[in-house]
Amino acid sequence: MGTLRASPSPDQTSHQGKAIRNSVMFNNELMADVHFVVGQPGRTQRLPGHRLKMSYFYFNRYIYCDEIDLTADTVLATLYAAKKYIVPHLARACVNFLETSLSAKNACVLLSQSCLFEEPELTQRCWEVIDAQAELALRSEGFCDIDSQTLESILQRETLNAKEIVVFEAALNWAEAECQRQELTSSTDNKRKVLGKAMYLLRIPTMALDDFANGAAQSGVLTLNETNDIFLWYTAAKKPELKFASQPRKGLAPQRCHRFQSCAYRSNQWRYRGRCDSIQFAVDKRVFIAGFGLYGSSCGSAEYSAKIELKRQGVLLGQNLSKYFSDGSSNTFPVWFEYPVQIEPDTFYTASVVLDGNELSYFGQEGMTEVQCGKVTFQFQCSSDSTNGTGVQGGQIPELIFYA
Repeated sequence: MGTLRASPSPDQTSHQGKAIRNSVMFNNELMADVHFVVGQPGRTQRLPGHRLKMSYFYFNRYIYCDEIDLTADTVLATLYAAKKYIVPHLARACVNFLETSLSAKNACVLLSQSCLFEEPELTQRCWEVIDAQAELALRSEGFCDIDSQTLESILQRETLNAKEIVVFEAALNWAEAECQRQELTSSTDNKRKVLGKAMYLLRIPTMALDDFANGAAQSGVLTLNETNDIFLWYTAAKKPELKFASQPRKGLAPQRCHRFQSCAYRSNQWRYRGRCDSIQFAVDKRVFIAGFGLYGSSCGSAEYSAKIELKRQGVLLGQNLSKYFSDGSSNTFPVWFEYPVQIEPDTFYTASVVLDGNELSYFGQEGMTEVQCGKVTFQFQCSSDSTNGTGVQGGQIPELIFYA
């Protein structure tokens, strides 16, 4: 293949930026798809390499045919080539592809690569997913593939929506994978060694006591003095000084989209009997639905059983079965999904609930077809799944609880 030369314009990537990207990839596991074992027997070294053959095929197709054909397997290497040879339009197409395919499964890996490629918008999108769906992201296979610098940036994140025991377990999983990359035995000492200073980014004292006693305290990565001091932190009036942060992460503040302007009740309302209350909605930017706010009894306190679901074109994306108590007021009461559900813009989703409880309940009135919540616009329309009277103008599911 001949040498491709391009004259950079002032707003294109600088030569220094290319040099940095190339030097970062040298001897780096990030994006490595081939390895070389070099040296004498007994003194070998495993070096990562980067095979870019397929990326240059797609790159050349764009150069010669003006065709952009991207897949999940080739997009990152194609982005590398587009950045290296200063082809901004192809690079932008690669970034757009990555943004639309972004999910909790690949957000951590894409975060590390977006920093490598100097793509701040993609980096921000990755953080939005990681914050809102932190437990899914931390438990993904891709989390174990990130580099140590990205690990530290995630572990020190204030807005992670995750239990600290989940963060701790994810760090240990990463450490085990890192031991394998460094050809070390996966002992507790080596896990602690490869974690290095990242160990003290774990907020172990903020765990529930049961999580600490049954998990972190028995993991083997803490010293006896650390374990003892943390137990004292939970129980003693005079608390010891700890190297671990003791303030819980703030997480994300949930927002609420309320679609009714008023609510009411009648003596013969609201009959459930296993029927489904449902509504369709769409948003103009990516959000994460965490749960629904639901009405309760209009005749004093009562317990309800609620089966909530989220679907897209009939495909179930999230569901949960739980109970909640209402106090007789017209307030809404939150019911949560196990994990927040990622909602893409400009597509209608179906929110449904099957309620079982006191049939004399509140219901919404004066429903709105469009609601502005901060920077997000919600649109509502009736759902064919609704068999219990709920629609745009009135009924149940008064609130969508979300992160944005």
